[in-house]
Amino acid sequence: MALPLAFFGLFFAYPVAAIVGRGFDTDAGWEPGRIGEVLGRPDIAGVLWFTTWQALASTALTLVIALPGAYVFARFDFPGKQLLRAVVTVPFVLPTVVVGSAFLALVGRGGLLDELWGVRLDTSVWAILLAHVFFNYAVVVRTVGGLWAQLDPRQEEAARVLGASRFGAWRRVTLPALGPAVAAAALMVFLFTFSSFGVVQILGGPAYATLEVEVYRQTAQLLDLPTAAVLTMVQFAAVGLILAVHAATVRRRETALRLVDPALTARRVHGAGQRALLGGVLLTVAVLIVLPLGVLVERSFDTPAGYGAAYYRALQDEGAGGGTFLVPPLEAIGNSLEYALAATGIALVVGGLAAAALTRRAGPLVRGFDALLMLPLGVSAVTVGFGFLITLDEPPLDLRTSWILVPLAQALVGVPFVVRTMLPVLRAVDGRLREAAAVLGASPLRAWREVDLPLVRRALLVAAGFAFAVSLGEFGATVFIARPDRPTLPVAVARLLGRAGELNYGQAMALSTILMGVCAVSLLVLERLRPERSSGEF
Repeated sequence: MALPLAFFGLFFAYPVAAIVGRGFDTDAGWEPGRIGEVLGRPDIAGVLWFTTWQALASTALTLVIALPGAYVFARFDFPGKQLLRAVVTVPFVLPTVVVGSAFLALVGRGGLLDELWGVRLDTSVWAILLAHVFFNYAVVVRTVGGLWAQLDPRQEEAARVLGASRFGAWRRVTLPALGPAVAAAALMVFLFTFSSFGVVQILGGPAYATLEVEVYRQTAQLLDLPTAAVLTMVQFAAVGLILAVHAATVRRRETALRLVDPALTARRVHGAGQRALLGGVLLTVAVLIVLPLGVLVERSFDTPAGYGAAYYRALQDEGAGGGTFLVPPLEAIGNSLEYALAATGIALVVGGLAAAALTRRAGPLVRGFDALLMLPLGVSAVTVGFGFLITLDEPPLDLRTSWILVPLAQALVGVPFVVRTMLPVLRAVDGRLREAAAVLGASPLRAWREVDLPLVRRALLVAAGFAFAVSLGEFGATVFIARPDRPTLPVAVARLLGRAGELNYGQAMALSTILMGVCAVSLLVLERLRPERSSGEF
């Protein structure tokens, strides 16, 4: 626990505490009474209420739509499965401003729905909810599907032989085993939607605002740091309460599961029911995920002179964006890949150690440590970014000019995904296997290498994929600390979208398409790095 605690204390707790402290430390001294004043305002109460109920609705809708997809990817074997798994993960790495723009092109004025049926959903809560499902679909599919693919189907078949119905066997055998993974996925989706920023700002218009949107407005537009500090504390307290309730009510029983090679559980589709389920999932992916992505691709080629690659060629110009960049925007691709690889390495080390500690120990201290690991997903990225600027600017931690600052911020978001992805599988490993290895003379390190690693290797790859993906698309904190001569893809897209002109918008769409392509190729390569089949029932 030492290294993860030091990492989060130095690069999360310290910056957040510093920015909140500056918000309350005014010329007249500390003003804690500001909390009641801010929370008593009707507009702030409305923001709190909307933030909470839209996050609950988004989480429920995402689970309902994505759980069938998790089953299909875990149990069915069909052509193009690896490619499709990479495709459904692409939305998760897109900057939220791009997600909002894509859905605006579908449901806004002049969008697809408006052209076909005269229906507009922009400035409505339905557009926000659908965009959240689009963004978080992969969280459920990969987190739940990763464990589901390793559950031995013979346990459910044994229940059927003993007289249980198909649904009864699933409810009594499979569902309890999947409970921790479903809870982990729901928790991550809720935290991301609770702190939603770009999607709500673009699709919600002035009628809707989450805490994250309000923090940004109070900080960047109104320069009201005390109000922003109060809202940050409220967000921090709400996320802490959510994690505490989750730890108390949805805690995995310490029982071992029978895990098998995922390649042995996936079967060819047969029967009308399975074909209908697969068809429904494919249709959902096509409408909810592929269609918005297709809109971005189409707009990246739709130039005033007709369809062509003019926007892509303009990305090589150092003067692109009207002097917004010090380097050609195309260099953002290499910058993003370098940062994401470094952030992935940091997240795997910190998250892997944290998951191991949570597996081997129990008690209130460890449960609090588990909650701490999830806080970066629910605390304002705007606050973290500002905190980095005012805390990491003096020796021995003067990192303002160091390239490592961006990967450190990105790893803060990647670590929770590593922990939540690896923890259910690590806890499912039968401790008697380690004990047997120790009796036969294996050291703890060798026991981990020979027993744990073969069983959790796939979960480790999935965790690496998630960490890499979220690092590619991280925007909230990176936008404040990325150097002008080394922008990332999301930062470059946001800067282009923030400038008027058709050329800037077209280049933003071109960069967004490149980001989608880089992510899809990276995830497809990761999917092919399957663990070797182990011997026996494992």
